[in-house]
Amino acid sequence: MTASADRPERTADTGTGSGSSGGEGTGTGAPVRRRDARRNRDLLLEAAHEVFTELGLNAPLDVIARRAGVGNATLYRHFPHRAALVDAVFRDQLTGTMDAGERARTTDDAWTGLTGYLQAVFTVLATDRGTNDLMTTHLEGVESLEAVHTHNHRTVELLLDRGREQGTIRPDVTTEDVLFALAALGRAVPALTTATTPDAWRRPLALLCDSLRPTPASPPLPSPALTPAQLNDTLLHFSH
Repeated sequence: MTASADRPERTADTGTGSGSSGGEGTGTGAPVRRRDARRNRDLLLEAAHEVFTELGLNAPLDVIARRAGVGNATLYRHFPHRAALVDAVFRDQLTGTMDAGERARTTDDAWTGLTGYLQAVFTVLATDRGTNDLMTTHLEGVESLEAVHTHNHRTVELLLDRGREQGTIRPDVTTEDVLFALAALGRAVPALTTATTPDAWRRPLALLCDSLRPTPASPPLPSPALTPAQLNDTLLHFSH
């Protein structure tokens, strides 16, 4: 991402009330301006979700402003940088992913919890390009994303640990192994579903999950495993 893409030019507002409605000193100007500001913010969030879903998180911010019917300056006043807009758009959706993780953690059978959780996550990745970009890359400055990445890591870690204890997960697989494989597969989901069917991701995800099962014929995994820092660096490169 370039600085110019993250900070739209400060052009004059045209259209849906950027704060000039109502006369100052009349006693009604400030409430009108606040209503206009809330309306513009709602329009921007709705347009941003549509554009990010269609084009991904690198979509030009100018396109979002035009679709919302406001000027670039209005967008910039509400959301001074791309990360602030992304956080506002996807916070609720990312919270839903964390809720799915909480349900998976309470499942007695680790294998059922893990596979159910991954299916829930990939259902979202297949239908929302913006959330896919968020979950499979690393965008700095998005507070809700930092929280969901941390929660996702802990959820997978807990379920793998429990699965090893229950004998349903191979002993040499690490959390970073799984998260890298999920991110790589997740990045391919938009192209896969566009070329085939909306649920085409289920087959490769099933193959990936099956590779986690312990079998007598499975040779040990090659060393070394990814470190958490290496995984983070990899996700950063995915976003370029």
